[in-house]
Amino acid sequence: MNLSLNFLSVAKMAADDYVGFTFFVGCMAMMAASVFFFLSMNSFDKKWRTSILVSGLITFIAAVHYFYMRDYWASFGESPTFFRYVDWILTVPLMCVEFYLILKVAGAKKSMMWRLIFLSVIMLVTGYIGETLDRENAWFWGLISGAAYFVIAYDIWLGAAKKLAVAAGGAVLKAHKALCWFVLVGWVIYPIGYMAGTPGWYEGIFGGMNLDVIYNIGDAINKIGFGLVVYTLAVNSSND
Repeated sequence: MNLSLNFLSVAKMAADDYVGFTFFVGCMAMMAASVFFFLSMNSFDKKWRTSILVSGLITFIAAVHYFYMRDYWASFGESPTFFRYVDWILTVPLMCVEFYLILKVAGAKKSMMWRLIFLSVIMLVTGYIGETLDRENAWFWGLISGAAYFVIAYDIWLGAAKKLAVAAGGAVLKAHKALCWFVLVGWVIYPIGYMAGTPGWYEGIFGGMNLDVIYNIGDAINKIGFGLVVYTLAVNSSND
């Protein structure tokens, strides 16, 4: 019964419902990426299988949430903020884990992984507060969230993670640089979506944008892109 209702809601999607379209495409893209990563795990050396597994988990968790977010949008025409942050609180720390996994061969310590995870949780929790619980002070919570993001960016671009990547060199360094660019450029999409959906001094700049379209595009690029970078690293390392 629920399955038929899901298909019915898709069938009733308006031709100009670009938000619904990005939810649907995002769901299918994440699921396809998950199948690809899971089925490719046994093609690599054991040391890379965990990284590929995490990549698959990131896109699979996102696909499940996008399935519900797509239906929520179709039913209520409202941004599924709660589901989106539940997705992020699970997948973004896993994306931070990927940095540790690829740098483990260069001697990365778990303390670095937990630091990145902690900063990502701070970034997400304060973002959720500003977007839902205390919208009047969204600029303040966004500032804290942004500060956590910049510390993450500093750590991977200039801090301990960068030094480990340089020490490892070769395919690991290339993969690390690619992931760093995703964080620096790809993750910037999320603050734009945040400012498009919350009140503040920035309303005149971002107020006319649709935060769901921005978030959906950002998720597809970043989560699938992260996995493909790790997959490429595994392929190159296995062929050496």
